[in-house]
Amino acid sequence: MVTSYQPIRIGVLGTHSTGKTTLLKRIEMELRGHGMTVARTGRLGKRAAEAGLPKMQHHTAQSTEWIITQGVADEIAALALGAEVVLVDRASYDALAYWHAALEFRGGTAPRLERERLLALAATQLPKYDLLFATMLDEEVPVDTSHDYDPRYRKLVDQHAHRLLADDGIPHQRVTSDPDSHAHAVNVAVERCLKEALV
Repeated sequence: MVTSYQPIRIGVLGTHSTGKTTLLKRIEMELRGHGMTVARTGRLGKRAAEAGLPKMQHHTAQSTEWIITQGVADEIAALALGAEVVLVDRASYDALAYWHAALEFRGGTAPRLERERLLALAATQLPKYDLLFATMLDEEVPVDTSHDYDPRYRKLVDQHAHRLLADDGIPHQRVTSDPDSHAHAVNVAVERCLKEALV
């Protein structure tokens, strides 16, 4: 499907079980209601594990690189199929946050060149996002007990995600667990997409 404007990319990042996927599903539903063609990427952690790569607190430089590059490939594929809007579940800095948190959790450090290389790889994707949302951890909100989450690691991911964004001065909108915050994020995304569609 050929559009009269550049496709829109909306990314989200944040620690697990903070509403990333739910937020993007809501945005997708609203945009489809307005007749827009939407693609949503995701399941990168699960797919990495299926490929034999470590996940969560066991993340390595290799698994981090796979997630970043596979995420890029998924976005390109969605655009090639004609999506007007691509919703990116786990924007590039998300993988970095999980890796940095895993290193801290295990008491390890990354070699400087490896750290700089992966940061540069993730940073190349940032200009492509028209909107970037960062979910915030609320430890008061219960998580799905079927998942084996380590609370310390989950908190470390949250800290590293927001630190990376702050350190690099990356424009983004924080999304809390408050329903009004989610509703506001959905409205911001929908309004931006509809505005671009009219250009």
